[in-house]
Amino acid sequence: MIHEIIHMKEHFPFLGENGCDPTLTTYLLDMNPEINRKDKLLPAILVCPGGGYAFVSAREAEPMAMNFLPWGFHVFVLTYSVAPHHFPTQIREAAAAMELIHANGEKWGVDTSRIAIMGFSAGGHLACHYANCYDIPEVREVLPVSKPVNACVLTYPVITADPAYCHAGSISNVSGHEVPTAADVEKFSLHNKVTHRTPPTFLWHTAADELVPVMNSLLYAQALAENKIPFSMRIYPLGAHGLATADDQTCTTLKPPASEAHAWLADAAKWLKDTI
Repeated sequence: MIHEIIHMKEHFPFLGENGCDPTLTTYLLDMNPEINRKDKLLPAILVCPGGGYAFVSAREAEPMAMNFLPWGFHVFVLTYSVAPHHFPTQIREAAAAMELIHANGEKWGVDTSRIAIMGFSAGGHLACHYANCYDIPEVREVLPVSKPVNACVLTYPVITADPAYCHAGSISNVSGHEVPTAADVEKFSLHNKVTHRTPPTFLWHTAADELVPVMNSLLYAQALAENKIPFSMRIYPLGAHGLATADDQTCTTLKPPASEAHAWLADAAKWLKDTI
């Protein structure tokens, strides 16, 4: 495995404004001919960990790379800027990460036509936002040829800014407003951004999630269905928010039946193998 931490502001100086220092961590499979990988290009996953746009969770970073590498995916983890930094900082950082992956595709052994984005909680909001809005003016202003993704995996994601179902802290942090405005609710409610261009999506959530209600995933699934976007979805009955791998890798107190959610890892990997 080739492991590197890239400070993206060294490649895109505009990312260093206001003290930001986003990084892209690479987990690249060794393209060794003894492993039957020579001259092959493999699919990749760009991971956006959660943390309410207040921090970036380590539990949803390296453990994801360690779980998806064996399935034949290169993995990249984006450590994006958090509050007090707000939109459009994070979506620009996601776009810059995609630019780096595309620019180094041949060197890194990445098939740039098979890149998925994966997000957890608020990182799910970022991943979903980028998947639907990668070419909005706020991104194209700094990256005129920002790239789409080919699939999206959303893990107990923050989707809506509707006060009835939203995770208020995430929306306040990404909007930069302690009390989001009506315009913020519209801008950051991602089920309203789904179009025919939205990539195929895998979602999972728990019905018992009290921090980010399951309605977030249900609203997004409904929008996908209405727009005839292929998707796969898992709703597990029990388990608190932020299960990550839903086993003892990341959850020290997890007990059955909440541990049933661990199945999402293999299900998502199989779905990705069939999708991209």
